[in-house]
Amino acid sequence: MKKLSACTSILVGKKASIDGSVMISRNDDTAQAISPHRFIIEPAAHGEKGRKIKSWLNKFEMDLPEDAQRVPAVPNVDYKKEGYYDESGINQKNVAMSCTESTYGNERTLAFDPLVKDGLDEDCMQTVVLPYIDSARDGVKRLGSLIKKYGSPAGNSVLFGDKDEAWYMEIVTGHHWVAQRIPDDCYAATGNRVAIQQVNFDDPDNFMWSEGIQEFVEKHHLNPDHEGWNFRHIFGTYTEQDRHYNTSRQWYIQKLFNPEIEQDPEDPDIPFIRKASKKLAKEDIEYALGSHYQDTPYDPFGHGTEEEKHRYRPIGLNRTQNSHILQIRNDVPEEMAGIMWLCIGGPTFSPYIPFFSNMNETDPSFNNTSMTYNRDDAWWYYKSLSALVESHYPQFVQLDTKYLEELNRYYRGRVEEIIENANGLSGDELTNYLTRENQKTVAHTKKDSEELMGQMFTDAIKLSKLTFNMDPNL
Repeated sequence: MKKLSACTSILVGKKASIDGSVMISRNDDTAQAISPHRFIIEPAAHGEKGRKIKSWLNKFEMDLPEDAQRVPAVPNVDYKKEGYYDESGINQKNVAMSCTESTYGNERTLAFDPLVKDGLDEDCMQTVVLPYIDSARDGVKRLGSLIKKYGSPAGNSVLFGDKDEAWYMEIVTGHHWVAQRIPDDCYAATGNRVAIQQVNFDDPDNFMWSEGIQEFVEKHHLNPDHEGWNFRHIFGTYTEQDRHYNTSRQWYIQKLFNPEIEQDPEDPDIPFIRKASKKLAKEDIEYALGSHYQDTPYDPFGHGTEEEKHRYRPIGLNRTQNSHILQIRNDVPEEMAGIMWLCIGGPTFSPYIPFFSNMNETDPSFNNTSMTYNRDDAWWYYKSLSALVESHYPQFVQLDTKYLEELNRYYRGRVEEIIENANGLSGDELTNYLTRENQKTVAHTKKDSEELMGQMFTDAIKLSKLTFNMDPNL
């Protein structure tokens, strides 16, 4: 079974963010609405010989280094059926990785470098890369070397970030890829299509690429342009699915971040990278990742025609299993610089909870998810909250919006309070402190969520169609 990661990704450079942090973010969207996830800590390893990984999806396997950093991860519960998919995390060197977004190369390029059936696929990528890298650039290099050795069985895009740089890497054929550094004063947004455009092979500080890719393109006459070397034009697709499923998401995010620019939602050459009209906060990314074309005719909850409301695939879906913003701050001690803003269950109606990545365990409600409904599990709980809001959207959406705004207000103050109270702590003492504080944030979020769900259930009783008003005493 191949799990298709039909995801949306946003990356923000440190000078484009409101607080000088680098942020990489993604929605993990799957082919089915129910695919339970856990939030766990993969422990560090020190001198452990004989470590290996074996994929559950194909015959890929490889030896792992003896030493590994501790990393958070958001894997599948049913990993034997769906694969590991550690998905996202920030390691002990404050390097963030999010993998992966399914990306599709065209038939011309795949004819000469076909996918490798038993190569390194997305289910194992984070596990074999994130615990072993010291920077975002190092992540691209390590993954690139593994693709060279093992090949890739699918087109995948991977996000890397550290305190200075954000990188986007697109693997589109069995062995060929390009990665681009997002300029510090820019953001990038894409979803399920080749995004990178003009590649400057004379600028290795901002581009990396697979060995021999220029010769490969020239030998097989793959460049359709009269001038330049446009990765999207050479390796990408221009299909009806792109226009209705992919391009429109990029258009809407840029509409939010650059409202002054007029664009066509079906334009195949929408830029990958832009400078936003204002500095971006994590709340801006949250809104974008949970969005569904609000204030346009294409909103499924809006007032457009039936054709308009279903013309384009929304960004936030009921199939979004988790969403995350991986933030590396530059204005705090490095032991507290990595924060995973994790929305487990879906971003349109549920909160992004801040977790300091320097932790040694997660709350049991996050790390012990059941395959069948269990209200004590965070994944099921927040999926239920989302379903409840959507079931009576006109009546409940404002309640939900106020709930999310209040939690974001609380989270902002909460994060700074934790950092201030950590003054003087270091090493294991600091890790233990941040772990406890993360649990307290989880508990507060659950308390506010219970109040919201209680109010919505109460109001839902009054919304029943099984009612009849004639006499006040009847």
